[in-house]
Amino acid sequence: MKTTYLLFVHELNEIFICYWFNKDSYKMPQDYIPVLIQTFVVLGFVITTMLLSHFLGPKRSSRAKLENFECGIEGMGNARSPFSVKYFLIAILFVLFDVEVIFMYPWAVNFKELGKDGFIDMLLFMILLLAGFIYIILKGALKWDKR
Repeated sequence: MKTTYLLFVHELNEIFICYWFNKDSYKMPQDYIPVLIQTFVVLGFVITTMLLSHFLGPKRSSRAKLENFECGIEGMGNARSPFSVKYFLIAILFVLFDVEVIFMYPWAVNFKELGKDGFIDMLLFMILLLAGFIYIILKGALKWDKR
């Protein structure tokens, strides 16, 4: 099978830039038409539903509806009051360990194909994950109140 290459030459301030493309693997603009159609359909749907809800939805404003509302509790004080650092620490630790556990799903799906090396690698990963978890427990990072 003969492979043909396309040569594109651009003149940019008297510097010639040449691009060599394998014609067999080069995506032509017509290959992106389905993506563009889907993009326009999605944008049309979003814009249409937003406009319809704006024009057809009820418009009954009152003082009570315009007040701040948070989980059924009436607002009190300044919204910019400081939070405890523990709140942010626990949130960051949750995200950290949650993302690390997500790495186990591809391993579980490809368990047989990875074989012994994959098992040893994941065992090392889980040992390091457990060591980090034990470290944060010993440091007391998950204790909300110090007693």
